[in-house]
Parts: sequence; structure tokens; C-alpha cells
Amino acid sequence: MSSDDHEDADEEVFHPLGEEWQDGLEAELEDTEYDAELGMEMAKDAMRVTKGELSEADFHDRYHEDVMDEFGEDERPIEAGDADEDGRLENTLSRFGVDEESRRDMMKKMGGAGAVGFGAWGISNGGSDEPPAAAVAEESEEGGEENEGTQWGMALDLEYCDGCLSCVVACAEEHDWNQGANWMYILDYQDETTDEEEDYRLIRPCQHCTDAPCEKVCPTTARHTRDSDGLVLTDYGVCIGCRYCQVACPYGVNYFQWDEPEVPESELDPDHVYDERGRPVSARGPRGVMEKCTFCPTRQDGSKGEEFVGRTACEDACPPEVIQFGDMNDPNSDPQRYIENTAKSRSLVQIASDLPDPETIEGSLEGGDQDLQSVVDSVEDLDEETIAVVVAVAILGKGGEPEHGANETLAEQEATVFDVASALQENGLDLESRDLLVELDLAEEPDEDEEFQGPDEELAQEVLEDFGGDPQSQFKLLEDIGTDPNVVYIGNQPGPEAHQVEGPVAYEDVDQTDVRKDVLDEKTFGPQGPSL
Repeated sequence: MSSDDHEDADEEVFHPLGEEWQDGLEAELEDTEYDAELGMEMAKDAMRVTKGELSEADFHDRYHEDVMDEFGEDERPIEAGDADEDGRLENTLSRFGVDEESRRDMMKKMGGAGAVGFGAWGISNGGSDEPPAAAVAEESEEGGEENEGTQWGMALDLEYCDGCLSCVVACAEEHDWNQGANWMYILDYQDETTDEEEDYRLIRPCQHCTDAPCEKVCPTTARHTRDSDGLVLTDYGVCIGCRYCQVACPYGVNYFQWDEPEVPESELDPDHVYDERGRPVSARGPRGVMEKCTFCPTRQDGSKGEEFVGRTACEDACPPEVIQFGDMNDPNSDPQRYIENTAKSRSLVQIASDLPDPETIEGSLEGGDQDLQSVVDSVEDLDEETIAVVVAVAILGKGGEPEHGANETLAEQEATVFDVASALQENGLDLESRDLLVELDLAEEPDEDEEFQGPDEELAQEVLEDFGGDPQSQFKLLEDIGTDPNVVYIGNQPGPEAHQVEGPVAYEDVDQTDVRKDVLDEKTFGPQGPSL
């Protein structure tokens, strides 16, 4: 790396995962054919860009000559919005060898210094600080609402995760990654900064950041954001294995394919490797490239069938349904519903599959009494607590059909609960009666001189919180770095004193490997494996 244009790399610890992690990454870069000092310095500044301390344009200019010298190309994305004026952007296009006529066409398409980045594959919300739970609709020129397109992401309920590792196994089977390359990882820990020392759990996929620093340092566009749905992917066809993305990732989710993959290319389905653009971004990577969690892009493209769109392998495999995948830009998607009302969503997950169908309810109640106790005695799988949850969900949902897209499980579960509530109402149990609502703690008993106010939404929410639990908190990992990750966590956030402990299910018990270095002489991505 040249020292003429910017300062030499210093010994500053910039990586969020700490000095030992950073030193391990630097040592691994030094074993490659590429400039380790350049990779470390670019990673540090890429994180400064996401924090808002350095502009995209300045970051690109600072390293352009060094990247060209090292790789013979510089395909890093340039955000057009960072150009001070059209002339600067046009000069940048010229530097990439774009002729005058093509530059004029490109500038015309971009509308000058517009929001679309030249060379970028991704979409951006401009670094908005709004949490993904917020609605993202915006007014169009015609005055109607217009969302920002699809942005796949997850809500992960740490409090209900049981550590069974089903998601890890399912991901390995879906994508054929080598032993220990844990694209999905479950980490148990204790945190001495909390009031009591107890076991907690963290689920760690790739965060698919809206402003991904790993993308900023890639010289070839191998690491890129797919513009159709915001997935951060690696194009195995153009990845040169420089591993700069590995250093620039704040979350430690990248894996280098050291040797020939355990599953040969002949056994891979091309429809699972190539996405709808024809880029090889899914399944395990070939030797010498970087790989990581992909959020199953070929599923989202419909290659496996429309029934798999909006679903991931890990979500499908999760017994307690704590992985909720969907469009973070859609307030009716599974993750946004889970974020918006976790107690309600947990309650739906727990009861929906065990509820009797409406025909069973009709048959069981025909000709019988319709008071609460009689219904409980007559209908199998209905007790007073379950009926209270059903009615509470109906109160909060106003009994209407929930809006949702294809394969949105929570909305389907809510519709099932509504059907049960309707069946109870139609077969004699008056869900709006004062006596029933008061008995179920869903309404206040009025004083003698007061009128009955009907069902109480606050009490309905309390019933669901008592049943499903009120979460401790919601957070994003390393949110202060400014990467805008598209994974929202429900539960405890690891503190500075957190340390890993053994989980309820050992990785070897499910034929997986906890730490990649256990199966390689060379370490894959850090000195200690996955880390807090």
C-alpha cells in the first residue's frame, strides 16, 4: 500500500470484535498474495463510512490508485449522491474508461447526482436511522403511497430459541457448506453485566446490512447487494479470494473455502447455484472464494417453487418458530408483525396448530349449553386460557381478515384464530357478553351507575403478554456502527462482559462442528471461531 497519499496503517484496534479477532484477521491476510496492510486500512475506513465519518466518494478516491495497483481493477461501488456536482461524477466515469457518449447516456439515466450508485448492485435507504419496525411507505408524485421495494430480513426471538441447532443442520443441508463453516450459528453465553448470571442465547446469521462495509472493500463486485431485494451476496464467478470483505465485516460471518468443497460441483443443482440474474451466488462456494449466509436467494427467486418464496431453510426447520423471515419494508410481513407485537405473535405460534377446526367446534357444541365452562367441557383442545387468547387476538385484530402476502405464516395463523373465534360465536358462545369478557379478564366490570364499555384492548394485550411473555428488549447487533442490519433481535443484548458457554445441544451431537479451526490447519475467519 502506498504511503504517499494517506497515512500508514497504525496499530489502532478498529474491529468491533476486538484486538484478538483483528490480529487474527491481519495474520490471515498476510498469508495471502494480496496486500494485507491495504486490506486492513480499507476495512477500517469502510466502517468509518458506515458511521458517517467518511464519505463514499472520499473513501473511493483515497484507495483507488492502491486498489488499481494491487488488483488491476477497481469495481467498488460509488454512490452518486456523494458527488459534489455532475462534473465530479462524470470524471469518475471517465476514470473507469467510459467514453464521452456513454457517460452522457449514463448521466442522463442517473439524472445527474441521483440516488442510484454507479457500479453498485444494491439499494439504499440513505442511511436512515428508522428501525425496520417503522413503516417505510413514502408519497409518490401522484400522491399515493409507494414502498421502497423488497428488503428481506429477519426477526429472531432469542428468548424462545431452545438451542436445538435444527437451523444449523438445515442450512448445512440446503447449501452444502463444509464442516464448521457455520453460515447459521447458535451461540450460548453468560453475561456478568446483568443482575443475575444466567444463560442467554444469540442466533447469528449474516445481517444483510443495508450499508454493508464488506461490499465497500471488494475490488471486483463479487460482494454486492442485489438490487431486487437487498440481499448481500457473493458472486463466486468473480471472487478472487482476497478476503478483504472478511476483515470489513463487523459481525464475523465470512468463511473462506480453503480446499475443494466436500460436495462436488456435479452434485449441485444449477438452479440452486445461479440466481435469476444468472450469477452464481447460492450453495457452497468453490475453492478459493469467500462464502456466508445468503438468505436462500434462489428460494426468493422462485427456483424451488412459489411456495418457498419468502422462506428460508433455517426458518422452515425451526421447531419453536423463533426465526421469522420476510420483507422488512412490508408492515404486514412475518418479521414486522413479530416486532410490532411480540406477545401476540408468540401466542399465535403457540396455539394456532393445536386449535380445533370450526367443524369440530360446531359438532361438539350442537345442542349443548353455551356458557364458558360447558364449551371447555365439550370441545377438546379448548381450555379457558386458550379461549381467552383466541378472544384477545380477535379483539386486537378487530376480527377482520389480516392482510398478508404469500407464505406469511403469522397472518395465516391469525386467520386460523379468527375462524375459531367465529365458530365459537356462531355456535352460541357470545364473545361480546359482559360476563364472558369480565371472566376472561378482557373487560372491566362496570360500577352500578356505569355502562359496560365492552372489550378492552389494553386488557387483551395483557392477556397475550401473560401467555406469550413480554420481551426484555429489541435490538440490532452493533447498531452504532451504522451498517443498518436487516436482522432485529428480541431478547437480551450481549454486554461487554459476555462470555461463551456450552449450549443444551452440542454441535458434534448433530454432526456439525462448533469452531472451524477444529477441521482446518489454517483458521477460517478468526482466532477463536464465532465470537461475541
